[in-house]
Amino acid sequence: MGKFRAYRINEEDGKIVAGFQELTVDDLTEGNVVVRVSHSTINYKDALAATGAGKILRRYPLNGGIDLAGVVVSSEDKAFQPGAAVLINGCGLSETVDGGYSEYARVDSKSLVDIPEGMTAAETMQIGTAGYTAALAIHRMEQNGQTPDSGPILVTGATGGVGSIAIDMLTGRGYEAVALTGKASEKAYLSGIGASRILIRDQIDLGKRPMEKALWGGAIDNLGGDYLTWLTRTVDYGGNIASIGLAASFALNTTVLPFILRAVCLLGINSVDTPSDLRRAVWSRIGGDLKPRHLDTIGGRTISFDELPDAFQAYIDGTVTGRVVVEIAS
Repeated sequence: MGKFRAYRINEEDGKIVAGFQELTVDDLTEGNVVVRVSHSTINYKDALAATGAGKILRRYPLNGGIDLAGVVVSSEDKAFQPGAAVLINGCGLSETVDGGYSEYARVDSKSLVDIPEGMTAAETMQIGTAGYTAALAIHRMEQNGQTPDSGPILVTGATGGVGSIAIDMLTGRGYEAVALTGKASEKAYLSGIGASRILIRDQIDLGKRPMEKALWGGAIDNLGGDYLTWLTRTVDYGGNIASIGLAASFALNTTVLPFILRAVCLLGINSVDTPSDLRRAVWSRIGGDLKPRHLDTIGGRTISFDELPDAFQAYIDGTVTGRVVVEIAS
């Protein structure tokens, strides 16, 4: 297959340097399956890695991109034959192994998931790690007894990829989804993807008591910090809080009272290291009962591989709404 293009991230003199390079398969990290990548996407984590705003890579150099979708071109694993349509999200991409910002990827077959029937590679990247994380959160919450009858689910960081797709998936499952956002200008967008109410972040009284009035049947939280603390105080009896992100803070200052008096459950959601069986089960649901109904609204923007370097800063600035797909190869 000769030489191909990749967007590669390196560290030089303590600074991150990223750009397009020509590679061969032998330059890639080890794996037993080679995939011709057709699509990837951009997550906040990708922007941190590519700009050096956060330390994501654990080794250098590596190709960026924590998501990829494409077609198998060669395989040492009989479960994935050439021509198979596959995807990977997380699993160490752009952290410990080469990621999806490359025309070809060499990967471990244990990381691969068949693209769900009825979905295209582009659709899976409209979902990507963000949507997978949302689906994993809902899956874990429901395993722990969450139902639509438990009450409204508050989704924080609602205009981001995780938040947007969580709202879409929740409403499709019959939940009432309430959006919490710092972007008052995006009310129409949030209503359009299914939010029943929109709360503005800086207008929330977070309270000070160990427990406040119960407001939510559960929550999916992208913020952490004081907002996650507030959620522990305001989720009703037996409700689940899926902790996904730390956009506000990694700190959590609460008491045991919500957990022992209201039986609130705090679920940690790790989308990178999910066991293979669980990962495949969640992607199966994404192609089924959790398939978003507003993907073209949430992830309707596609950029070319050439446009990728200029797209990261908007994520660092927090000005992105929804999802962006990167077309690696047409």
